Amino acid sequence: MVLYNAQTNKMLVDEIVDAHVLVIGSGGAGVRAAIEASRYGSVVMVSKTIAGKGGCTTMAEGGFNAVLREADSIEVHREDTLKGGAYLNDPALVDALVREAPERMADLVRWGAVFDVTDDRQVAQRPFGGQRFPRTCYAGDRTGHELIMTLLDRLDATDTQLYQEVSVVDLVKDEDGAVAGAIALDRDGSPVLFSADATVLATGGGTQVYDVSTNSAAGTGDGYAMGYRAGAELIDMEMVQFHPTGAIYPYDARGRLVTEAVRGEGGILLNARRERFMERYDPARMELSTRDVVARAIATEVLEGRGTARGGVYLDVTHLPAEKIESRLPVMLEQFLAYGVDIRREPMEVAPTAHHIMGGLRITPECRTSLKGLFACGEVAGGVHGANRLGGNALAETQVFGKRAGESAGKAPARSGKVDSAGVDGVLRVLDGFFEGAASPAAVRKDLKLTMWSQAGIFRTAPDLRTALGHIRRLADQRLCAASTANLLECCTVRNMCTTASLIVRCALLRPENRGAHVRRDATVITEPAASPFSHTYISLAREGIEQREAAA
Repeated sequence: MVLYNAQTNKMLVDEIVDAHVLVIGSGGAGVRAAIEASRYGSVVMVSKTIAGKGGCTTMAEGGFNAVLREADSIEVHREDTLKGGAYLNDPALVDALVREAPERMADLVRWGAVFDVTDDRQVAQRPFGGQRFPRTCYAGDRTGHELIMTLLDRLDATDTQLYQEVSVVDLVKDEDGAVAGAIALDRDGSPVLFSADATVLATGGGTQVYDVSTNSAAGTGDGYAMGYRAGAELIDMEMVQFHPTGAIYPYDARGRLVTEAVRGEGGILLNARRERFMERYDPARMELSTRDVVARAIATEVLEGRGTARGGVYLDVTHLPAEKIESRLPVMLEQFLAYGVDIRREPMEVAPTAHHIMGGLRITPECRTSLKGLFACGEVAGGVHGANRLGGNALAETQVFGKRAGESAGKAPARSGKVDSAGVDGVLRVLDGFFEGAASPAAVRKDLKLTMWSQAGIFRTAPDLRTALGHIRRLADQRLCAASTANLLECCTVRNMCTTASLIVRCALLRPENRGAHVRRDATVITEPAASPFSHTYISLAREGIEQREAAA
């Protein structure tokens, strides 16, 4: 229960939950972290949604990259990932990803995950963009759902305490300045204090700051914003991946992901003239080029007048056997049949949609952030994917770094300092302030999403970015109104969205080059990615800038 003191106009917390490790987020990375951390002590996992029902992992359709065949190699996977990431990736993180992905895939199979298999009962693998070998393991086009259900079954075998539909609103620190847990709102809008020796952020992405996004409603950038407010350093926040193929219609389905598996199984892209236009942009790899290249190609076709009447292009699988579509792409078939389109007989209409943020909190290979006591894994962490993520590397990332984060947090020593009560009071005062606001959170959210889509999307310029940043700051300065505790969380969410959008735009202004997913039409530095003089952008409460690459010195 929470008492609200009308005399002092102050919210009070009287529910405090203690644990050795607090895991924030219940996607693939968070659940894997909790499973690992439970070996070392008590674990509490807090989920904004019902675990397994929200976030991106359960929606992931394509697959999990892992080297499983002798013809493939760890080194080739490493090279593909670095090249696909325009050489902005952290090499140590990439090494961990490619070397441990096969082991984490073996964990899932051992725990009961059912993946598609070959005739000789080996895990089947399909080709994905930017990769020289078919290394993407899959369960039809429901891979993420299979993965998260397997993980939740495994989690049930631990003593992890799960809080569902409870939303963390800010991190808290102890008297020594280390992260000591978090404050959350339960489903009634009442504050709960979670106190922990180590905290793992696994809050997923934030492309809901854009008008058209593949992310679930929970993808609002909470972890980026909370980490930033706590003083953590983030890197490469300008690197937002626009998935090439999102549904165009009906209106409510705009941006709904059309998995890369469609192209991996042989789907082709055609413009309104029925030209296979990828020949103009990447004749060697065609539809299996990297996502940044394909997204820009589609956007260019539309901008130059070769798109469909709805502003997209066609993705066609009608030349494939119907049995293959039904067995390999059942979700896509079902989804488009609901829209009145039978993809066995007619093409889909698609266009780019905001999908994944490659940047995030700066981490070490052990998933330590720049703040003592705070660890991060999954999409909220930066550095693994560089300037562009290869399809299939994200699910692998959740398992490799989820395990690493859980282990590191589990081995963390007990805190010596007490939770800083002044910091807790500060968070509660912010929550109280929403009851005195005037601005509609829904209106601010809509304005923000349209601003980001029109001025900080696939193609960018400094004037557009500066205009966007000024408008975002004006939106962030508005006093959001919570009519009751029921929509207190909405105010917190919109505040996080404004912060995340600001981080993206500020970092986009810092990078004066075209690199991977970041395209500046007014770029002042023109080089090949491997020869770029720049490395990561960085941003925190204390500093911001762009690193120079040692190799270019």
